[in-house]
Amino acid sequence: MSAFPSAKAKQVLAALLRIGWSIKRQNGSHRVLQRQGYDDFVFAFHQGEEIGGGMLQRIAKKTGLRPEDL
Repeated sequence: MSAFPSAKAKQVLAALLRIGWSIKRQNGSHRVLQRQGYDDFVFAFHQGEEIGGGMLQRIAKKTGLRPEDL
């Protein structure tokens, strides 16, 4: 079981922006995020989509996102 609850994509993107990520560029629903010390991260979700705990765990591994950030 994942430590992350499911969350809307809009909520996850807002959390990533709060912890220091910024949008480098956007093409449709694909946003390339950047943060110093990390590789660029492609966030490819529509705002209303529900992202499950397992996917959030994979996002967290690449971005430093924590459950309390949501």
